[in-house]
Amino acid sequence: MKLKDLLEGINVLECTADLDLDITNIVRDTRKDIPAGSLFVAVSGFAFDGNRYIPMAMEKGAAAVITAKKPDMDVPYILVDSDRKALAMLGVNFYGHPAEKMTMIGITGTNGKTSVTLLLKHLLETTVGAKVGLVGTMGNMIGDVELPTERTTPESFELQALFAQMVEAGCTHCVMEVSSHALTLDRVGGVHYDVAAFTNLTEDHLDFHKTMEAYCDAKAELFRRCDRGVLNRDDEWFDRMVSGATCEMLTTSVKGDASLAAESLELLSDGICFTVVMDGKKVQVCLPIPGKFTVYNALTVLGVAVQLGISLEQAAEALTTAQGVKGRVEVVPTPGQPYTVLVDYAHTPDGLENVLASVKDFCKGRLISVFGCGGD
Repeated sequence: MKLKDLLEGINVLECTADLDLDITNIVRDTRKDIPAGSLFVAVSGFAFDGNRYIPMAMEKGAAAVITAKKPDMDVPYILVDSDRKALAMLGVNFYGHPAEKMTMIGITGTNGKTSVTLLLKHLLETTVGAKVGLVGTMGNMIGDVELPTERTTPESFELQALFAQMVEAGCTHCVMEVSSHALTLDRVGGVHYDVAAFTNLTEDHLDFHKTMEAYCDAKAELFRRCDRGVLNRDDEWFDRMVSGATCEMLTTSVKGDASLAAESLELLSDGICFTVVMDGKKVQVCLPIPGKFTVYNALTVLGVAVQLGISLEQAAEALTTAQGVKGRVEVVPTPGQPYTVLVDYAHTPDGLENVLASVKDFCKGRLISVFGCGGD
């Protein structure tokens, strides 16, 4: 691919490289092979500065360098205002804008993202027969094929490669968890979402964001990169989350005042039931996944479905056959027994407290906890 075509949409400040260069590959890690004709992206990371490895990249076969710091050696370079934004757009261009060929759905929030993405995948497959790609904490999927993952959102270039794989495999929709890191570090740079959703915000990642306000603002950026949004109105950070939003919004609530509201909640040992209300219409919703948090997750999923033009009735019907996330208040079948057995992977004080509090909402008798402790 010609260098000038790869640079489309990138703010170039200075260029000494031949724009008609044929680029064969794009690399950012000198520990990997660098085929002749590669473009090396020198990313200034938190632990390593890619600019230190420019000489090694050139020696291995790189044809030119993209950097946000002007090189102090004589090499063909492209100086940009942001190396991370440049890497993201290089991926978009190199793989032929794959996200534009699918319906893109992004889910952000502290808790519930994984459950919501899996429920949405099931709903889309059930209601519109879609082939769905999924990007998330538990792994990436292309239809029914599971792929390994190292982080919630892959690095930008790898993410575009994954999108290209999805398109090649015939995916019509992509549902993905969008972390605050992904938004701040431009891992989703160049991606525009048809629908984005916000679940909730609780204390997390403050080693990176420093304050809850900064954490919230990072996630709020998603609602300036989408056409339609679905947001949990009950969350205390709702007002800040929507303050700069540019999308058409639909709100959800268990407390009442929202576009999509839940009432008549039944919290059962093996699932939940409630009535969803929208524009005066009422639809019964039941899921075989226990816990009040499931009501919130279901509302988010229903909101996204509505924003995609799927009827409430169709969406609610699809959720009746949904399954929960393995190890997240997972129901162990005990037919005919007067007790319920649940498995949960909670392993922190906060996680254990939250799951026990959730179970107490529907526990009719004693709550017995068996907690296994590993080493250390």
